[in-house]
Amino acid sequence: MTPGLSVLIPVFNWDVNELVDALLAQRADWPGPIEIILFDDGSREETRAANRPLACRPGVRYHELPHNVGRAAIRNQLVAASERQEWLLLLDNDSLLPDAHFLARYAAARHLAPLLIGGTCYTQAPPAHPASYFRWYYGRNREARPATVRQQAPHAQLAINNALMHAAILTQFPFDEELKGYGHEDTKLGLELARAQVPIVHLDNPVLHMGLEPADIFLDKSRQAVRNLAYLYRTTGLGTDTQLLQTALRLQRFGLAPATRSTLRVLSPSLRSSLLSDRPSLRKFDLLKLYWILGEL
Repeated sequence: MTPGLSVLIPVFNWDVNELVDALLAQRADWPGPIEIILFDDGSREETRAANRPLACRPGVRYHELPHNVGRAAIRNQLVAASERQEWLLLLDNDSLLPDAHFLARYAAARHLAPLLIGGTCYTQAPPAHPASYFRWYYGRNREARPATVRQQAPHAQLAINNALMHAAILTQFPFDEELKGYGHEDTKLGLELARAQVPIVHLDNPVLHMGLEPADIFLDKSRQAVRNLAYLYRTTGLGTDTQLLQTALRLQRFGLAPATRSTLRVLSPSLRSSLLSDRPSLRKFDLLKLYWILGEL
């Protein structure tokens, strides 16, 4: 294993040229060799055509999978394809670097812990397209948290977008490929690392999240994430540290789950309509997710 860095980026229907260019411009800030590995997970042909020239860039490896394998499997394949560098940096393809010192901050902090989480930020201005407003609003209010807040529950705040870690971590704790679709592969990893007492340090070194889905697509993905959370709980007992599952289990314990779900079933169309409007409510989103998980337990 060499004292270098593998940047692992799963690609799905996103042009990653700007992100790769920014990473390559900062190579000198990392004290060792750097490779950037891109695996395309069944993107549209126009996306692949835009990204294929990256294969000619020094230090970049680009590979296209014949069909989509999913969020967990693609990351496991990226880990297996790395050149066994000491460090792995996991980034989502719809990220941008905040400035020219992103890798330098990670290099300076790498002695702090075997796993560093840099965080996520969003643009100050809302998106031009109204359909993407809720995804931006949710991200600004729920995901863009400073390191001091995330560090209060470091394993529960783990996010695999923008995570720098020793390669041995994902060798020992691969992502669970039984989790289908979107969500909570990072939740399971965080809980496993907590059980194994692997320390995590959160930093203020965020990437800018640019991929803002329309609200209806984000709601569909969020429902899949709730299904994955319920699956984790049923099969492994994990997930009880999440507020959503804690609330659902508390309602079950006091015999209130059936009545709560019946009430939320009546309210669910209006809750969803509110989230698709130009004045979404995160409280209503929480109620909708509670309705979903009560139906899964």
